[in-house]
Amino acid sequence: MSAQSFAGKVVLITGAGSGIGAATADRFARDGATVIAVGRTEEKLRKTVAAAPAGSTIVARVADVSDEAAVTALIEGVVSDHGRLDVLVNNAAVATAGTVEHTDTASWRQVMNVVADGVFYMSRAALPHLRAVGGNIVNVGSASGLGGDWGLAAYNAAKGAVVNLTNAMALDHGAEGVRVNAVHPSLTATEVAAPILENESTLAAFQQRIPMQRPAEPQEVADVIAFLAGHDARFVNGVHLPVDGGLRASSGQPRMF
Repeated sequence: MSAQSFAGKVVLITGAGSGIGAATADRFARDGATVIAVGRTEEKLRKTVAAAPAGSTIVARVADVSDEAAVTALIEGVVSDHGRLDVLVNNAAVATAGTVEHTDTASWRQVMNVVADGVFYMSRAALPHLRAVGGNIVNVGSASGLGGDWGLAAYNAAKGAVVNLTNAMALDHGAEGVRVNAVHPSLTATEVAAPILENESTLAAFQQRIPMQRPAEPQEVADVIAFLAGHDARFVNGVHLPVDGGLRASSGQPRMF
């Protein structure tokens, strides 16, 4: 994809204060887009804006994707200010550990509100504007949405909902010119993953399971998001693209030889 391949486009990214979201904001900004970086923490968003490539445009907008009214106001404000919306990247997420038995209701609702409801609210508000310009949605799912994990019941359920919501939207809106796809990272070197990355035994277990033997870098996920959002993927719709270093290539059996 050439530099400035998103020139004249407006791209909105949720969860853009750090990690994959911040890397994605940087990638689209380098490609010439006007980037709307959305998050709940203004201080984090300021860092994303400050790190913007020279001559690029990243605009910070504070909003909670689990707040339906705030999402509606956000989308309408972006279109009013910039005249259009071309790409929506639903990246905002939270996670909590626990089995069903050991997950309290408040934790369950928080994860579902941000991860599942957030994608629903953002997509519903954005769709009329994306339809007007032939835009698209890229949802940031997770390897944890494509299969279960021990002790992550709420996160697995929420990311699993994102998987099938992606499918439903791809079916419902493809004929309208709006493509909907998803990326599914495994372990990625972000602030949120720091407890895993700093635990030698846990990191070693991941390295044993991931054929490339390392976590992804946020920019590596961002590059795949940009591909799915771009012209080169113009006939790609309803796709779930793992960004996992080959994790899902395994049959699940232990290494025998």
